[in-house]
Amino acid sequence: MNESAFRPNDAGLHWAVSALFDGFVNVEVDELPDTLPLEGLGPENALANLAPLILGQGRDLSAPGFFAHMDPPTPWVTWAASLWTASKNQNLLHPDTAPQAREMEQRLIAWLAPYFGQSGGHLTPGSTVANLTAIWAAREVGAKNVVAGAGAHLSVRKAAHLLGMPFRVVENWSDPGDVSTSVVVLTAGTTSTGEIEPLEAAPNALWRHADAAWSGPLRLSQQHSHLLDGINAFDSVAVSAHKWLFQPKESALILFADHDSAHTSISVDGAYLAVPNVGVLGSHGATAAPLLATLLAYGRTGIAQMLDQSMELADQLHDLAEASNDFVVRSRPHTGVLCWRHRTVAPDAIKQHLPDDAFISTTTVDGEPWLRSVAANPLANPDYVIRSARKAAEAAGGPGPL
Repeated sequence: MNESAFRPNDAGLHWAVSALFDGFVNVEVDELPDTLPLEGLGPENALANLAPLILGQGRDLSAPGFFAHMDPPTPWVTWAASLWTASKNQNLLHPDTAPQAREMEQRLIAWLAPYFGQSGGHLTPGSTVANLTAIWAAREVGAKNVVAGAGAHLSVRKAAHLLGMPFRVVENWSDPGDVSTSVVVLTAGTTSTGEIEPLEAAPNALWRHADAAWSGPLRLSQQHSHLLDGINAFDSVAVSAHKWLFQPKESALILFADHDSAHTSISVDGAYLAVPNVGVLGSHGATAAPLLATLLAYGRTGIAQMLDQSMELADQLHDLAEASNDFVVRSRPHTGVLCWRHRTVAPDAIKQHLPDDAFISTTTVDGEPWLRSVAANPLANPDYVIRSARKAAEAAGGPGPL
C-alpha cells in the first residue's frame, strides 16, 4: 500500500493551489481513458490530467456576462475551508469522529435561524432535501396532504410522492380550500420569476412551510428584508446557501420553529449510533465550515452588500431592457430574477448565439417563452449582457417564433 497517499504532499498541494491561477487549454472528458486504468498515473499526473477539465472547462460564474442561473460565484475563503474539510473528512453522524464539526454546525444554525423566526435546524445538501425533511416532519405530526402554489419547485411534488401524500396545486391563495390537515408550502422566490407568494396565506393550515431556497438570504439585508415579512410565523423554512449565500454545492438549511420536536419526530436510532440520526441523511460532512468562514469573513453587513448589489444589478438590467427598442420585459424583478425577451427573435435562438462569456437562461411563464436572467453574480455587467443579447439576435438572422 502507498502510505504517502494519506500524507500531505507539499509540492502536489502547492501545485494544485497554483493551478487556480493558470490558464488551461480546454480538453474533453472523452480524452480520459474509456475504462478504469489498471495502473494509476500517480497523484501529480492525475491532477495534471483533470485540471483542464475541472478548471479549464468549468464555467466562470463570476464573469461579467454571467447573468443566467441561481448559481453564484464562491468567495475564495470557501475554497480554503472546503479543502480543509476534505482533508479531515469529518462525519457528523458520529460525535466521536466530528466533535467540533457538530458544534460548528449548531453554532451556524444558531446564527441564522433567528432571522427567520425559527429556533433551530440542520444543514442539508440542498433545498430539495430540505423541503423533503420539512414535509416529512409535518406528516409525522398529522399532515395528510401537501398543498402548494403553481410556482412551487418540483422538489415539493417529488417530496409528496416519496412520502405517499396527495399533492394539490392552489391557483389562488386567497381561497386555498380546506387546509386543516395539510402541509402548505409557500414559495419565497419562485424559480422562473423570483416572485414571493403571499406569506400570510393559509393561516389555518396544520403546518406551513416556506420554501425560501432562493430569496431567504434577503433576510440578512436591511434594505430588502421586508420582502419576506411574515416568514417568522412558519413552522419550517428552507434556504439554499449555495444560491444567495454564495456557497459551494451542496449547502442548504432546514429550519424549524420548534426544532426539538421536529428533530425528535424525524430521528432514527441504530445500534451503532451514539446519538439518534436526525433527518434524511445518514453520513454528513462538515459542510458548515465554508459557510461559517464566509460569515466570519464578511459578517451580516458584507453579505448584505453582496445581496444588495445583486438586486441593484437586476434592476439595472430591467431598466436597460425596458429602455431598449429591441427588448420587452415581463415585469420589474421581485427578487433579482428578470424575465425579458427580444421583440422578434425567439429566446432559444438568442441563447444559441450568445458569445462564450455571456450566459442567459430561458424559461416558460404562462405558456410564453422568456429569457431569464438571475442576479446571483454580484460582479455581472448588465450593459454587457444587453449588448451580447442584441448581437445574438442579429446573429440569429431575424425573427423567430415567440
